[in-house]
Amino acid sequence: MLTRIYAKLKSRGISGLLKAPQRRPPPPQRLEYYPQCKSVFESGIGLEIGGPSGMFKPHGFIPVYPIAARIDNCNFNHQTVWEGDIRAGDTFIFNVEKAPGRQYICEASHLEGIADSSYAYVLSAHCLEHLANPLKCLAEWVRVLKHDGLLVLVVPHKDGAFDHRRPITTLEHLVQDLENQTDEGDTTHLDEILRLHDLRKDPGAGDFESFRQRSERNVENRCLHHHVFDTRLAVEVVNYMKLQILAVELFQPYHIIIIAKKVGQDQPVNNEIFRGIDKAPCWSSPFPSDRVHYH
Repeated sequence: MLTRIYAKLKSRGISGLLKAPQRRPPPPQRLEYYPQCKSVFESGIGLEIGGPSGMFKPHGFIPVYPIAARIDNCNFNHQTVWEGDIRAGDTFIFNVEKAPGRQYICEASHLEGIADSSYAYVLSAHCLEHLANPLKCLAEWVRVLKHDGLLVLVVPHKDGAFDHRRPITTLEHLVQDLENQTDEGDTTHLDEILRLHDLRKDPGAGDFESFRQRSERNVENRCLHHHVFDTRLAVEVVNYMKLQILAVELFQPYHIIIIAKKVGQDQPVNNEIFRGIDKAPCWSSPFPSDRVHYH
C-alpha cells in the first residue's frame, strides 16, 4: 500500500495524488422489476407487515421508503425483539423527511380496523416465515389491497439461512394449517427446529439453552421460522392466493422476492411461466437446492 502511494507521489506530486480518483463502493443491488412498480410506491399509500425493513431503505433491494407517499405498518405487539417499544397511532417513521404513517398493533392474520381495499400496495420482508398460518395471513393482506394493488413479498431461501438443514415445507401442509385454523401458539415444528436449527448462522440466539428457552416462548417473541421456503414454494403460495405474479427475483445470501398483483374475481391469473420452471425457466437460481430440484 505504502509503495503504491510513494509511486503516485513521485510521479504526480502531492496535488496529483489528492486529485487521484477515489475508489467508490459498488452500487447497491436493485430489484430489476423496480422501475415498473415505482409509480405505485410514489403515488399510492402502502401497508408494511412487520417493518421497518432494510429491504425497503435507500440502499435496499427495493428502495420504497425514499419515494413512498405514505406507509402504514402492522406489528403484533407493543414490543418486539427487533424494534423494542412500539406505540400505536401516527408513529411509523419510514422516511424522516415525511410525516409518519399509522402504526397498527394487531396480528398479521387479523388486520383489525383496516377496511377492505384500503392500500395500493402491501410490503412484507422476512415476516411470512414467522407466521404459523401463512395462507390465512396472506388472505388478510390481499383483502386490504385495492384492485390492481401490489404485494411485495420477501421470504428467506433455506439454502442461505439457519433453516438450511430443515426440509422444505409443502403447500399441502400450509393448506392444512389454513383449514385447521392454526394459530400463533402452534408448536408443531418446535422439535424439528431445536434439532436442526443452525446456531452458527443465528448468533443473536445465543447458546442452545438460550435458544431453546426463547423458542418455547415463541408466542411472545415470534422469533421462530415456522415454515421453510425454497423458490418453488414461495411461487406456489402466491399462486394459491390467485395473485398475478409479475416478477420473481433471487438475491444471495437468501432473499426470494416476488412482486404480484391483485386482480378482479372475473380475471384469471396465469402464473405458469413461474410455476413451470422445469419446462420454461424464466430465471436462474443462485441457490443449489433450487437447481437440483428444478433440473
